[in-house]
Amino acid sequence: MRIISGKYKSIHIPFNKSIKARPTTSSAKEALFNILENRDILTDSEVLDLFSGTGSIAYEFISRGAKSVICVDKQINSIKFIRSIATKHSMNILTFRADALKYISKSKKQSLDIIFADPPYNLENVQKIPELILNSEILKEDGLLILEHGRDVNFQESTNFIEQRTYSNVNFSFFKIISEK
Repeated sequence: MRIISGKYKSIHIPFNKSIKARPTTSSAKEALFNILENRDILTDSEVLDLFSGTGSIAYEFISRGAKSVICVDKQINSIKFIRSIATKHSMNILTFRADALKYISKSKKQSLDIIFADPPYNLENVQKIPELILNSEILKEDGLLILEHGRDVNFQESTNFIEQRTYSNVNFSFFKIISEK
């Protein structure tokens, strides 16, 4: 696993076999970050990475100019691994060991610019994640929710859905809270 672009470009992140995760493929990750860079929303953004796994997405956000990233995962091995990489490379990443959905439901109002969620593809009730997040008030107006999911899930009829992109077996659905100005 490596960081594709930005300040930490080409840094190799060793894969930790003690983490039960399905890291986002390099080609899908590169496509996702090309989309985000074209929308010019990465610089100085505050990001939440749910179901963080190895932290691959968080490192890419930081490398490409995010101000900070909060990583949430229930696996202690994930949290320890992400902390060690963040410390080693002086990345502004904060970690929480918690169930991602419980973290959302207990969170106080924040003003995050981007929330990235990559739940296990077989997670029960995955369809409810966008509504839970968008109703939680942790994403600011005009903020972006990106949900990675398998091909058997369709969010196109969901509230605040704006688009879906597919890269082989990886799907990204984008949601946005539109300001009422």
